[in-house]
Amino acid sequence: MHALPSVPLRPGVDRRRLLGALAGLPLLATGGLTGCGAEEETRVDDGPIELSVFWWGGTRRAEATEKALRLYSQQNPRVRFRVTWQALTGYYDRLATQAAGGNVPDLFQIDDTLLTEYAQREIVLDLTDRVADNRLDLRGLPPGLARYGQVGDRTMAVAAAETSAAVVYNRKLLHRLRLPEPRTGMSWREYVEWAAGVTRASGGTVAGTMDASGDYRALWLWLRGQGGELYQGRQLGFSAGELVEWFELWEVARSRRATPSAALVEQADTGDLAHQLVVTGHAAASFAWSYQLPELQRYTHDELGLSGFPGTPAAQWPRASMYWAGFRGTRHPGVVVDVINFLTSNVAAGRLLGLDRGLNASLPVRGYVEEGITDRAQKEVVALGSGLKDLLGPVPAPPPKGHAKVRALLVAAAESVRSGRSGARAATSRFMAQANAALAQ
Repeated sequence: MHALPSVPLRPGVDRRRLLGALAGLPLLATGGLTGCGAEEETRVDDGPIELSVFWWGGTRRAEATEKALRLYSQQNPRVRFRVTWQALTGYYDRLATQAAGGNVPDLFQIDDTLLTEYAQREIVLDLTDRVADNRLDLRGLPPGLARYGQVGDRTMAVAAAETSAAVVYNRKLLHRLRLPEPRTGMSWREYVEWAAGVTRASGGTVAGTMDASGDYRALWLWLRGQGGELYQGRQLGFSAGELVEWFELWEVARSRRATPSAALVEQADTGDLAHQLVVTGHAAASFAWSYQLPELQRYTHDELGLSGFPGTPAAQWPRASMYWAGFRGTRHPGVVVDVINFLTSNVAAGRLLGLDRGLNASLPVRGYVEEGITDRAQKEVVALGSGLKDLLGPVPAPPPKGHAKVRALLVAAAESVRSGRSGARAATSRFMAQANAALAQ
């Protein structure tokens, strides 16, 4: 880890001019640029304060986050940051090692895969009382997005941004084939028919869609579209019969040649954006988080488009792409809370952070940030979020402890069905037993 240096934000930019421009931006909430809250609850009477911060992401995210933290320090001169960032691969392994040694960073990024587990293990700082008296001001967040940081009735993390599950498709390819683009709200069976049509029109050179049978996001939204849930408390929220039906939907897709080979799908199942089939040219559409569209676009010269997942948009909810969480053992809880406030509710910070993590969590900040967007892919992310905003459904609880294992088991079950090693019913039976055991631990 390293401390943020006192250097210009980028070569050739005069610090005073930049700060002067930022000072003219509107300020939201009580934290951040005013620096009023940075002294609260700290156990240090005087002297400098250094907070360690840890997140995953690429270079663009790192540059934007470091600029935002540097801006906080400029307004709160006692506070400095020691930052570490890396790719998502290995991130949670490193965080687990730090947690085992009681050496968790003061402020860190987490997603809903492990939020519940880290809350139950008392690793993350309980923010409930600070939200109640608005020391941590979440009034600018959509209520559902704020609730999605709660474990039980306690606020344990704050959304760093909002995202939606989305279909990313090759717009240039579809125009060349003279085929319609997928649309938000089409049924799953309509989507499979559309994808089969793409494969036919391309003469079999490109499959219509990635096979989503092992994608927990797709299964979760499919279940919610039928009135179900992925989880009910610490148990699976669906029956074996429902999972068999899900696998059979994708068996039909494979029989219609709507999806590519099992080997290609397994390669894309790793989650690596560079290997997503829509950018490798093996499929006309892949499934992703909406905020990932700009990065996916960088991997291909073809113009990509964005739509919501198949099924009713009400299956989706205001979803945190990731959260900011504090360490329960931090020596400076008040400063940690003030920094979260700043990153969430300050316009200048919001403009520096941009859309790399998704739509800004605070609606007022989001409005100011979106005014300055010129990138086509980012505009599509904004347009999808705006289109879904009034159609979203109720917010479920974050996934329970064991969710990461359940996700891996679903991928394994889907792969066994795709490869022909197991039938849908045998794979389902094995998954249900193993998943229930993982959730019971």
